[in-house]
Amino acid sequence: MRPLFHRCVVEALGTLLLVAVGPGAVMVAARTHAFGQTGIALAFGLVVTIIVVACGSLSGAHVNPAVTIGLWSVGRFPRGEVAPYIVAQCVGAAIASIATGWLIGPFASFGATVPQVPIPQAFVIEAGYTAVLGFVIMALVTDERMPPSIIPFAVGATIFAGALVTGPLTGGSFNPARSLGPAIASHVWTAHWVYWLAPVSGSVAAMRFHTFLNRQAAR
Repeated sequence: MRPLFHRCVVEALGTLLLVAVGPGAVMVAARTHAFGQTGIALAFGLVVTIIVVACGSLSGAHVNPAVTIGLWSVGRFPRGEVAPYIVAQCVGAAIASIATGWLIGPFASFGATVPQVPIPQAFVIEAGYTAVLGFVIMALVTDERMPPSIIPFAVGATIFAGALVTGPLTGGSFNPARSLGPAIASHVWTAHWVYWLAPVSGSVAAMRFHTFLNRQAAR
């Protein structure tokens, strides 16, 4: 186990890369019209795949407060390390959004996530798909038969599918830090609470449900 500070630095860098490439793709698309929603979703999926490959063995590659809190809720992450991880993720996201704004310009509100559907529906969409992500992560980390080489692609594919389908509806966040960085840079805080409460609720519910199913199967 690497020192906590080192792991937090990796989490900050990983989240920085996620926000630079993901919301950065939203900004590039708005400025150049070089690609559309499919290209944006692909950028999210690919960068998550890269991050899991590069950072998985160093910090666990959470790069998402909802994942960190979800893993803590099922006893797979130490309580005392939750806050440092979340702070690192949020710092990395904020730096990335400010930097991409300087590089590209303040296009598309820095890739800010704003609901395009009513708030109740947005909440369910964000919570529901984060639950899918949390369930997939639990399946990957608890199944000893799972080849480690599959993990980055499975997580990346899950993010790609979610961003493709839900991006036009909610921005396809599933990650409070991903939404926080652009909100800080753009000062767009519309329904920002949804992008914290919904992903965390969905992640915790899915990971706890997966743990329950595992325990039932083991009886």
